[in-house]
Amino acid sequence: TLFRKMQKFGMPLVPSALALWAINFIDREFIVWYNGKAEGGGYSAAIKIASVVTFVMIAFRTAWPAFAYSIEDDGEARRTYSFVLTYLLAFASWLALALGALAPWLVELLTNPRYQRAEKGVALLAFAGAVYAGYTVLAIGSGRARRTQLNWVVTGTGAAANIGLNFWLIPRWGMVGAAISTAAAYVVLFAGMMLYAQYVYPVPYQWRRIVTAVGAAVGLNVAARAAHLSLAPSFLLVLVYPLALAVLGFYLPAERKRLRRLVAVIR
Repeated sequence: TLFRKMQKFGMPLVPSALALWAINFIDREFIVWYNGKAEGGGYSAAIKIASVVTFVMIAFRTAWPAFAYSIEDDGEARRTYSFVLTYLLAFASWLALALGALAPWLVELLTNPRYQRAEKGVALLAFAGAVYAGYTVLAIGSGRARRTQLNWVVTGTGAAANIGLNFWLIPRWGMVGAAISTAAAYVVLFAGMMLYAQYVYPVPYQWRRIVTAVGAAVGLNVAARAAHLSLAPSFLLVLVYPLALAVLGFYLPAERKRLRRLVAVIR
């Protein structure tokens, strides 16, 4: 009986893992096929720089399931999941903003000059990594409810969207098209898991704060790169992200009090 329950819980995660693998790797094959190995090399450089988000999140993704399942009270679990998603996306968005806004100089520092075009894909891939981090939090809802049977539908839809967009965008825009496809696929994953997990295990996520955190980071990144700002102003935009959140009303009263105490201690 226990073995059957384990299979019912775990087997749907196998095609889900395959779909995630497809999203992560198949676009490189499309680029090499349509645009050549040089474009593929530039895209690989962009992926490596943007993967800083994924690397930083490895520790979280390792610890998160055990911690999330260890909370026995459902009320406490729901409240915890809500705040974790907000804080995680705010932090991941700040990191993605740093990588995207400083992409030209990071690519110049870390890669061969012939791959400088890679800067155009860094921001999209970095924010895709941030969205995927949010997906891992949402997915815990279906796991806690032991209703993973449709997880593969969510990830399969994301993979299908990625492949379809690859056919459409990569022949026209190369690595930029691939980065757009990847970001769109992760948004589909996030939205699909939000709908499914909320159906099987409703959690009062803080959507206004989440949209504020991600939107502020995206806006600052667009401002830095669309205006072709130099290094110093771009770095300044990265630093002002927490202040922008304050202006946009992101922080709760209790959080503002803690921040004021922290500033007082630093002074």
